[in-house]
Amino acid sequence: MFHLIRRRVRTAALTVSAIAALTFGATAPTGAAAAPAPAPGKQGPTSVAYVEVNDHSMLNVGKYTLANGGGNVFDVAVIFAANINYNTDTKTAYLHFNENVQRVLDNVATEVRPLQRKGLKVTLSVLGNHQGAGFANFPSQQAASAFAKQLSDTVAKYGLDGIDFDDEYAKYGTNGTGRPNSSSFVHLVTALRANMPDKIISLYNIGPSASRLSYGGVNISSKFDYAWNPYYGTWRVPGIALPKTKLSPAAVAIGSTSQSTAASLARRTVREGYGVYLTYNLDGTDRSTDVSAFTRELYGSDAVYTP
Repeated sequence: MFHLIRRRVRTAALTVSAIAALTFGATAPTGAAAAPAPAPGKQGPTSVAYVEVNDHSMLNVGKYTLANGGGNVFDVAVIFAANINYNTDTKTAYLHFNENVQRVLDNVATEVRPLQRKGLKVTLSVLGNHQGAGFANFPSQQAASAFAKQLSDTVAKYGLDGIDFDDEYAKYGTNGTGRPNSSSFVHLVTALRANMPDKIISLYNIGPSASRLSYGGVNISSKFDYAWNPYYGTWRVPGIALPKTKLSPAAVAIGSTSQSTAASLARRTVREGYGVYLTYNLDGTDRSTDVSAFTRELYGSDAVYTP
């Protein structure tokens, strides 16, 4: 399938020299996001844009509005991506930022706050990094909860709006780590939701974690705000018990998925009553033609690009 258009393997793995371990309480842009100004309203599905920050600016997400009414095209902007890494000395997982993710976080005043002031939500995606640590192999509830705290502390520290889970490239078993187990992701998401009850938690519906949502009588499906199809250019309903309003069976890679396919997937989204439309790899060029292909179907309007 087509999810490997994401260049996450190479970009995440080649920045080891830029490891930025979390030091909570150290100097950093802190505090909650500023209250957004009321955005012009729009009716229709929630549009999501992943941005590869190794190559592109988060600010690109805020450059698209609807010709009819002026509302934002996108509702959620996802910083792609932080990593779950593994410390072989302490045998623990930890949250890692490559130099480009760290740059965005260090500059939230100019990289994130402008989007939030426009009414967009900005979340952080977390991805495996070939080291054996993943969301599905925490050996204990305590270990899962410790990583959940790193995630929620990051959201609080940088004034973000939530966390996105992407269980790819963990390479479970590497460095003596365990194989996926049935309790790990349930403990992790349960702890994270308890830590940040009013923030977004989303699921990129792939990997061992996506099929391990129940344990010990607890099902974490309802703890997610959104879940989406990870295969670009296709239609696939995520296998999670959420209402249609929180699901994106459609997934498109802007500039790679054809405009006709993007339009067809958008029409189907509306026709079948789904509430989310996922896009990936919004870059810094004028993509208004590509974006308009789906906004016409989702919102009845072309998209306008403002540099």
